[in-house]
Amino acid sequence: MIKAFFETRAGVKGLVDSGIIKIPNIFIRPPQTLLPKSSFENDEALQIPEIDFQGFESEPTRTKIVDAIRDAAQTWGIFRMVNHGVPVSIMENMLDAVRRFHEQPLEAKKAWYSRQERGQRIFDRNTNVKVAAWRDTVACEFPHGVIDQEIIPEICREAMSEYLKCILKMKQTLCELLAEALGLRRDYLTSFEGMKVALIACHYYPACPEPGKTLGTSRHTDPSVLTILLESNVDGLQVLHQGQWVDVPHRHGHLIANIGDFLQILSNGKFKSVPHRVLATSMGPRISAACFFAPTLAYRNEPIGPAEELVSEESPPIYKGISINRYIPFFRSKNRDGTIALPHLKINGAREP
Repeated sequence: MIKAFFETRAGVKGLVDSGIIKIPNIFIRPPQTLLPKSSFENDEALQIPEIDFQGFESEPTRTKIVDAIRDAAQTWGIFRMVNHGVPVSIMENMLDAVRRFHEQPLEAKKAWYSRQERGQRIFDRNTNVKVAAWRDTVACEFPHGVIDQEIIPEICREAMSEYLKCILKMKQTLCELLAEALGLRRDYLTSFEGMKVALIACHYYPACPEPGKTLGTSRHTDPSVLTILLESNVDGLQVLHQGQWVDVPHRHGHLIANIGDFLQILSNGKFKSVPHRVLATSMGPRISAACFFAPTLAYRNEPIGPAEELVSEESPPIYKGISINRYIPFFRSKNRDGTIALPHLKINGAREP
């Protein structure tokens, strides 16, 4: 049945447009993977950290921002960014462009359809899973952060190009601040080959007739170095904090940064790659654009381990070095049932700080 679904190339939106009132079995998840929806629904005080980047270039503001990023990356692994320098109009245009792509006629989208794991442009990406996710995705990959407009669908080319220009600039700033928060030289991450590729995954989560039986995205961490997320005004994102699921409500004009697996490795466990998921909802569509930063093709066989500057006799390495080409298959094999892969890379007896 799952093969037949993918062969239609209509995606989840095609199912919804057909008028279904019950979701197909390929989307139904075991109850233990769905509950609890949130353990802190009524706790307004428990929210992911929010960091204001206004004045980040000058002291003493920069030190305060670095301290806030360090605390957020250590305790949550995720934080909101305000006054980040990306114009709200460009963010709104990007979300509207993602909507236009997914809501155009099926024949136009089919030209972009692929279930390949690698490639510069992909429509779908609901791949190699036991249970399908309640979403459709178009993804574009940009080696060395160079924006090649030819790999962007024409319907969203201008908006995505303008958004990516801003995000790549924002990435430079964020990487400098993250490096300082780790006590590394300011250009450590900006010059790191392990995050020279930008991959933007544009998700479309249609309204679901049975949201209590499926997920938009299952529990996972990001197998990258860093992710910058833009999302629409339909909520659904949750993060796992202190063993409990916490809602991450939409905030207009905000961007979200979350630590990826390779930054947890590189930081020798100081920064946390946070498990997260997206709920299916009866509202919709929910739209998001996640920009992941990962190694270049030439660097994908190079092992990434803890930074030498962060390892000492008092702070021995926690993780084995591993290349992204070795890690991704391992990650996918573990993540199919929601298992987090990083703990399996720990050196015997090593403890996280």
